[in-house]
Amino acid sequence: MMKSSKKFILSIIALFVLIILGGCGTTAAKKTTTYAPKELTVQFVPSQNATTIEAKAKPLEKLLEKELHIPVKVSVSTDYNTIVEAMGSKKVDVGFLPPDAYVLAHQHYQSKVLLLAQRYDVTGADDHNSKKLVDFYRSQILVRKDSGIKKLADLKDKKIAVQDTTSTSGWIFPAVGMYKNGIDINKNNITTAQIKGHDQGVLSVYNKNTDAAFVWQGARNLVKSDVPNIMNEVVPIYTSAKIPNDTITVRGDMNAKWQKRISQAFKKVAQTKKGHAIVADVYGHEGYTSAKDSDFDIVREYNKTVKKLDE
Repeated sequence: MMKSSKKFILSIIALFVLIILGGCGTTAAKKTTTYAPKELTVQFVPSQNATTIEAKAKPLEKLLEKELHIPVKVSVSTDYNTIVEAMGSKKVDVGFLPPDAYVLAHQHYQSKVLLLAQRYDVTGADDHNSKKLVDFYRSQILVRKDSGIKKLADLKDKKIAVQDTTSTSGWIFPAVGMYKNGIDINKNNITTAQIKGHDQGVLSVYNKNTDAAFVWQGARNLVKSDVPNIMNEVVPIYTSAKIPNDTITVRGDMNAKWQKRISQAFKKVAQTKKGHAIVADVYGHEGYTSAKDSDFDIVREYNKTVKKLDE
């Protein structure tokens, strides 16, 4: 009986130890998958000249620090892919990702979308801003008015300024739009020139360096101060379906508490006079609204079609 009792007690002790160790292991696992930043790194993508964006966005650091009570570092990536990889390797905490870049970041690194940008709805051929705030935008294909290019079929044998292939408005939606209208950008003797920045795409058409450009609707406004006649000289021949606006996205292991704090901070900062001036100047953002992953299903649908261009 004594030996049995001792064995029983030892078994209970062993089981107890395993439970404690198991609990410790669970806690350790949670710590490795739950990230709370001590310094927040925020990165923008270069929709305009990268140096210009960084200079405009830098003051955002102090405004976010005031809300989050930790240091904030703002920078600009070299391109869309770079920021996705930087978030995946945990070098960047928060990214101002366009829709397709977010889809890639979510697919490969479980990045989490927090917010969708709001802009004034752009209507009419002159890209006039209405008073209605929306969380979507559209892509356009621009040409010079005097080019003789009137329809998508006229783009055969022409040179087109495009953005990175992960750019929703600078590649995917206009390329798919052409494809759906029987024009394959890879098979109709079309030349592409990758241009960094939608403003540079507009200017490439204006300066006759390219015959057309893929840009987001409203991009002509980026150069209007330098080229007052841009609306008359450069015109759209194609406008796409609705595209979800830019996102504010965080790395995949960001904990729920900090996701909420970051969301609230960006919403609040965008409502201040200084904060609104910054995000409006950099990206034309007027504010932010909460987002969910399913908002980007249309982007995933277009991604499937764009893959046919490589077949």
